[in-house]
Amino acid sequence: MNTRMGLDLTELFETLAIDLAGLRIVIITGSGDKAFCAGGDLKERNGMTDQSWQSQHAIFERMLRAMLGCPLPLLAAVNGAAYGGGCEIAAASDFVYAATHARFALTEVTLGIMPGMGGTQNLARAVGERRAKELILSGLPFTAVEAEAWGLVNRVVEAPDLLETTMGIARRIAANGPVAVRQAKQAIYRGMQMSLWDGLAFEIEAYNRLVPTEDRREGVLAFNERRKPIFRGV
Repeated sequence: MNTRMGLDLTELFETLAIDLAGLRIVIITGSGDKAFCAGGDLKERNGMTDQSWQSQHAIFERMLRAMLGCPLPLLAAVNGAAYGGGCEIAAASDFVYAATHARFALTEVTLGIMPGMGGTQNLARAVGERRAKELILSGLPFTAVEAEAWGLVNRVVEAPDLLETTMGIARRIAANGPVAVRQAKQAIYRGMQMSLWDGLAFEIEAYNRLVPTEDRREGVLAFNERRKPIFRGV
């Protein structure tokens, strides 16, 4: 994860926040079968001044916020090692499918730093405070099966099946009302940061935005006509 990658992902997700370009879902994965993302490029960081380090990290912070703010469902297909920032990218996704050989770790403390791209927040929300403390303070790696048992990963599949399995759930989500999917995502995510009563109020506001849409009318009409709905995102 180098500066160029940070800039590219920031541009991608900030663009999606403004223009969905007809898209309905985003899948993020790594190239090949060895690594999803092995974390920060320590060769690039070697010899960096404090100012340069902080300037680079500001890009990664902006990238994280752009990912978290993505209105579309964001799925991570973890096809190998997800260490450091790679683990943080997975944790920032809406949910995660992982290959059986995938490994996760937040190893920053072994380098004299700490997770700074949402790791202390998103991992704790996924696996619980006590588990997150154990993993982050030790830097210990953990398997995809453990990640599934602890709540970070939704499903573990054999490596050759990872992308097709992820595409399968993506197709199912994409076939649903796109405005409804986006509103439901926001209601869950924002509501988790609120009290139950505030979350219920946010939910009904998100719900009410769907009532006047053409997609809502199409969904009911298609059900009564016994056909698949044709959602247009309006």
